[in-house]
Amino acid sequence: MTITDVHAHVLLPGLQEEVRRRDPDGFAAAEALDLRRNGAASQAVSGPMVGARIPKLTDVRERLAAMDAQGVDRQWVSPSPSHFYPWAGEQLAVWIAAEANRLVADHVAQAPERMLGLGLVPLQHPSRILECVDDAVLGRGLTGIEISSFAGSVELSDERLEPFWSRAEELGAIVFLHPFGCSLDERLDRYYLANTVGQPVENAVALSHLIFAGVLDRHPDLKIVAAHGGGYLPTSIGCSDHAWRVRPDAHGCAHEPSSYLRRIWFDTVVHDRAVLAHLIEVTGPSQVVLGSDFPFDMGPDDPVGFVRGAGLADQVVAGILGGNAAALLETKVNA
Repeated sequence: MTITDVHAHVLLPGLQEEVRRRDPDGFAAAEALDLRRNGAASQAVSGPMVGARIPKLTDVRERLAAMDAQGVDRQWVSPSPSHFYPWAGEQLAVWIAAEANRLVADHVAQAPERMLGLGLVPLQHPSRILECVDDAVLGRGLTGIEISSFAGSVELSDERLEPFWSRAEELGAIVFLHPFGCSLDERLDRYYLANTVGQPVENAVALSHLIFAGVLDRHPDLKIVAAHGGGYLPTSIGCSDHAWRVRPDAHGCAHEPSSYLRRIWFDTVVHDRAVLAHLIEVTGPSQVVLGSDFPFDMGPDDPVGFVRGAGLADQVVAGILGGNAAALLETKVNA
């Protein structure tokens, strides 16, 4: 069995510096927003934490050694969400996506038997997304793309994203949903709540937009993989089902919201084996895949051991550690 980690990141320092050079005012405003959202205390911890992990985030040899230590055979490598730049104007945003796709492809090409790559698209500019999807998947040979939970005024239920969902479905491309930032802003600016509360909130909101807007009805073959176990949604899906049954304004999808959890994939970055067991119960064992959030501090140090120690049936463990990810990749890419 090939043990596959679907949630692992790469840092692109050269891209970051070029974005800063091309739009210094926008970059400075984004840094100020990050400080407001996360708070000075969390930023003071996060800076050195990321700095200490730069070798694993940039050097393939360091990455492979860390993978070996974790017992991971293959990673799906996606850009650090800090590279989303949702504030970037159209021209810059398209350049960022193309450059990120090139850099990720170059990174994984250094060990193609151990890594697959996920690229970026300018989510805040829906009219330019298709060319970036094609660039990532057809032009660079990447496995799919990574998106945030929203970008400016663009929610995942936005009608302007319909061509994107259609193209991703047609290509059989993985769409990895990984939030960056939270619209609750200053309410989460201490105790690292921006991550511990903000990330689960953003996952739940984004997935709810996809479900209630009928995106998964119109595109049943989409391959959506949600980071962080889908956040709060799988544990509170009963509330969504009840609203769907009793409120006409919550009836945008054809079936109960909980039924769509069995058509989305969720990683194991949930930090609690009871939560993992519940996730498997509500989604089905075929929908859960191994994740580590490599190499950041909010990921488990031993992601494989976390799954193996959860008291699950051997067949379920085998699926989570690699079989389910392999099945996700079986659909061929169509030009």
